[in-house]
Amino acid sequence: MTGLRIYVPGDAAAAAVGADDVATAIATAAERSGTAVDIVRNGSRGLHWLEPMVEVATASGRIAYGPVAVSDAAAVLKAAIANRGEHPLRLGDPESIPYLKNQTRLTFARCGIVDPRSLDDYCAHGGYKGLARALAMPATAVVDEITQSGLRGRGGAGFPTGIKWKTVADTAADQKYIVCNADEGDSGTFADRMIMEGDPFVLIEGMTIAGIAVGATQGYVYVRSEYPHAIAVLNDAIAAARRGGMLGKSVVGSPQAFDLEVRVGAGAYVCGEETALLDSLEGKRGMVRAKPPLPAHKGLFGKPTVINNVLSLATVPIILEKGPAFYRDFGMGKSRGTMPIQLAGNIRFPGLYETAFGVTLGELVEDIGGGTATGRPVRAVQVGGPLGAYFPRSLFNVPFDYEAFAQADGLIGHGGIVVFDDTVDMARQARFAMEFCAIESCGKCTPCRVGSIRGVEVIDRIIANRDRAANTALLEDLCNTMKFGSLCALGGFTPYPVMSALTHFPEDFGAPPRLAAAE
Repeated sequence: MTGLRIYVPGDAAAAAVGADDVATAIATAAERSGTAVDIVRNGSRGLHWLEPMVEVATASGRIAYGPVAVSDAAAVLKAAIANRGEHPLRLGDPESIPYLKNQTRLTFARCGIVDPRSLDDYCAHGGYKGLARALAMPATAVVDEITQSGLRGRGGAGFPTGIKWKTVADTAADQKYIVCNADEGDSGTFADRMIMEGDPFVLIEGMTIAGIAVGATQGYVYVRSEYPHAIAVLNDAIAAARRGGMLGKSVVGSPQAFDLEVRVGAGAYVCGEETALLDSLEGKRGMVRAKPPLPAHKGLFGKPTVINNVLSLATVPIILEKGPAFYRDFGMGKSRGTMPIQLAGNIRFPGLYETAFGVTLGELVEDIGGGTATGRPVRAVQVGGPLGAYFPRSLFNVPFDYEAFAQADGLIGHGGIVVFDDTVDMARQARFAMEFCAIESCGKCTPCRVGSIRGVEVIDRIIANRDRAANTALLEDLCNTMKFGSLCALGGFTPYPVMSALTHFPEDFGAPPRLAAAE
């Protein structure tokens, strides 16, 4: 058999568990057997407990094997050559694996399927249809469709994307910018990285559509330095898009100009806040700016700027291709469309799961994620990164929805879910949140800079049973000050993990058992 195409994920998650060595072992085995093999380093499909998941292209579709070790490579290749594909690690059609089959993949429709560095492969799988439609309509109509779709920011508070775009479009200026916030720093989050490493052209297309819609001719992708794989793939994809006429002075031969650059951050968590990110892009120390003025009016270099995160911009192409009603039909309430949810921590089936808003937290953790990897009971789940609230099992009926989570004193954030079993010490988790804030604070505002340090001290006194009642009241007051007095969400959101731990797990702070039961 000749011309065998084998897909071995090249993204960071798969590489971390040996995918690069597996790809080399398959190539070596193929050379020894005289088999012509085309090894494609695709992105991960997000079934991380099965990585490295190797896929073999056949006449009837792909056959997956996983998790494949170096010692399995020769046997997997032999099974692929034999055509029947029988092997103990054979998973069959990857699309039929329940974890993948039950998803609603819109943003991640091509991730794990295409060669991330191939413009031709992207176009062959429906890429750039959204841009073609955007170029055929007035810019105002593009903004209207994004507004009608109900798309909201996928990185924090869920601000409506269409409103942000319209503000920039309506602001007169000689230069405007599109900035992609790819400074993905929340614990348990990896969706941005997966898109950049597995389907970068969808991000490039989304940013190009945004530029056309608001009149911007230059875009920047701000990526954290901890993502070398994503940076390399993005730069290769941008170069390919330029060669293909999809970026530059004339996008697809149209009068529209738009180009992109990748800029690498230095690892400061606060640069995930949009105004600190802008300062960093301008070559300054990342410091939070007071608002107003909003970045939509005076952003990068003082010019009107659209700042969206990776998932928001990567969703734009399908909205333009299928129309706003198609996207709006998914979801619930004011949370429309789908959310790529990341399952991490002490969980049996970690990975990315894209589904429509409305699925409950319990379904995500126990039905889809399979409960804890240790087999012990789930005790707490943190949603929304290190600044997200801790949810106990009693709140597992809360639907994944911006408003529902806000009502439960939580936030969805970037869609990261970190699971803890019954051995977790929630007082220590609360202390960590304050300590994290103290370390990562830019230092510009007092509630965040000083409040987080005092917070660590107060929690230590509570744990040590020193004036517990007085110090608990002091901690609540301090959290209230940080929540409403901080300049940005770093200090403003730190109270979420602290207060949720104190509220739902008071026994870990030394409260009497009867008090914990009563609460």
